[in-house]
Amino acid sequence: MRWVAFMPLRANSKSIPDKNIRSIAGRPLFAWSLEQAIVSQCFNEIYVATDSSRIRRMVLDEFSSGVTVLDRSAETCTDTASTESALLEFQQRISFDVVGLIQATSPLTQADDFHAARHKFVAENLDSLLTAVSSKRFFWTQSGTPLNYHPAKRPRRQDFEGWLMENGAFYLTRAKVLEETGSRLGGRIGIHEMPAETAIEIDDEADWIVVEQLLLRQKLASIQMGASQIKAFILDVDGTLTDGGMYYGADGEALKKFNTRDAHGLQLLRENGIRVCVFSSEDSPAVAARMKKLNIAEYYPGIRNKLAALERKIKLWGISLQDIAYMGDDLCDLECLSQAGVALCPADAVPEILQRAHYVCTRPGGHGAVREACDLIIRIKPRTIISK
Repeated sequence: MRWVAFMPLRANSKSIPDKNIRSIAGRPLFAWSLEQAIVSQCFNEIYVATDSSRIRRMVLDEFSSGVTVLDRSAETCTDTASTESALLEFQQRISFDVVGLIQATSPLTQADDFHAARHKFVAENLDSLLTAVSSKRFFWTQSGTPLNYHPAKRPRRQDFEGWLMENGAFYLTRAKVLEETGSRLGGRIGIHEMPAETAIEIDDEADWIVVEQLLLRQKLASIQMGASQIKAFILDVDGTLTDGGMYYGADGEALKKFNTRDAHGLQLLRENGIRVCVFSSEDSPAVAARMKKLNIAEYYPGIRNKLAALERKIKLWGISLQDIAYMGDDLCDLECLSQAGVALCPADAVPEILQRAHYVCTRPGGHGAVREACDLIIRIKPRTIISK
């Protein structure tokens, strides 16, 4: 059985301009569900079809591997074209047994949803599958006819079984069904039920605001899970502890601007039993002087390969990458951020870092971002209770 995933992305959106590629909670909209499809490992191949060179570049920048981008015809990208037309065009080019149609407008989809849906599809020998959420609302026609209950016998909510409402997150379809019916649903149909919040599809700005808050809550939850085992905080200097600016004294000496509150935050971490280690790609006397002032013994300047340095340190400390909280702002920090248990960055980090961070601070580098990160770690890290 060859399973493939397919996400159609067109350039124009009437309700929200550039909706599919607009940043939500720090990442392009399409990236959220697409990433979960990759993580799920439910598909042999994952494809995106688009009519936009800009979208093509963004997808390939976001996913350097694991996703193949195909051209999409203009006929399947009109306002009146159906999603089925894009699916059928895709089927003419790519061979598969089962296709997973993934909607970019449902970014709350998780890898576990793909796992559970695939298991149900196989176990029940389904021909197609849709996703839905439970609804315990009472529905009526425009003419005043009740659809799912008798008004004279109005059930209590807790006794009402309710209906399942299609949420459009993704669909699974056998190639034969799609070919014979021209539809994503047919034959023996199954339903994968998802959490209530996934009922929201992003069709307008109000939906966007609600979903973004849910995504941010998810990111915070992932930090809370990782924070329970944080044993060390590793951070960059320029653009993180400093504002990234270069200042020069009267004699031409290079100066750096640090934030006093950041220093106190690092001290609080150490008081809570968390190691503090600073990596810098530069070797600056000004930074060395500041580290000495802060009593940070584990300061390593002139680091060209930060991930290699990090791996050496955790081996020496006897901990894992999942025990690390890492904070940086630029591309030289990307590998470390991608591997760390908790990844943090200042508000003004480069886009690639913003997309990878579990938490993006509200403050920029050199203006209290490090203190914000320290406070967050302390706040969500469980306290160790010592019995007497």
